[in-house]
Amino acid sequence: MMFKNLPDKVIAYIQLHIAVVLFGFTAILGDLITLDATPLVWWRVLLSSISMILLVRVFSLVSEVGWSNILKFSGIGIITACHWVTFYASIKYANASVALVCLATTSLFTAFLEPFLLRTALRRLDIVIGLIIVPAMFLIVSNLEVSMYMGVYLGISSAVLAALFASLNKKLINKASPLRISFIELTSATLFLTIVLWLFFDLPDALQPQGNDWMYLIILALLCTTLAHYLSMASLRHISAFNSVLIINLEPVYGIILAALLLKEYQELTPNFYVGALIIIATVFAYPLLNKLSYFKE
Repeated sequence: MMFKNLPDKVIAYIQLHIAVVLFGFTAILGDLITLDATPLVWWRVLLSSISMILLVRVFSLVSEVGWSNILKFSGIGIITACHWVTFYASIKYANASVALVCLATTSLFTAFLEPFLLRTALRRLDIVIGLIIVPAMFLIVSNLEVSMYMGVYLGISSAVLAALFASLNKKLINKASPLRISFIELTSATLFLTIVLWLFFDLPDALQPQGNDWMYLIILALLCTTLAHYLSMASLRHISAFNSVLIINLEPVYGIILAALLLKEYQELTPNFYVGALIIIATVFAYPLLNKLSYFKE
């Protein structure tokens, strides 16, 4: 009700910023949960899928969405699962701060993937903004130990996958409601990871949460996945995939600050971090202004 009289685009930005704050907690929870990356993501998507069953008319999905679109969204769900697995693997190989800041490269990959997938012209501004994000990321992760490099590689892979599923979701966003899309993608991710776990992991030991894992998994699934995923999907109806990813670039800033406060990762908060974070924040807020300049509309 409080957003009733606001323009749709403003509401979309509010939804997305709430989602980003929730996304910022995922790396913290991923560090606290003792499970390996793949079992962790399996629990995340399984619990999220179950939480949505009561909200989605499951038996009418085929008639209302169609098999063709269900298969397309299922494919995106598998990409999303791979994105999360590489993201949490990055946390395990490095730390939450490194994994989060690698996501800042997502905007650069989206600048090229979105025009290709949506068959639109390559926008000069998107490329420029994406290229600005890259040195900001290097500033933040500078002076890392060699042992953390694998975490960086996995984090960048996660960013590529994030750019891919964001662009594909933008292309298909009008084919179904955000709630149904989220349910289909999370369910397909669950089925895909179930097969992966069955083939490559020692079950059931690999799936057994320890200590406070259950509490963290429920928070991760219900708030940081179900709610955040729905809000981010709903926002795509009124803003571009690139602009969405650009705002999500604030996730590393929120997440690293939270990691410093909650996980005591003070070693990442060097002066370079603050410079890189300021570049990312300035880029997010400068984008709408630069988008109005004629030079960037060509």
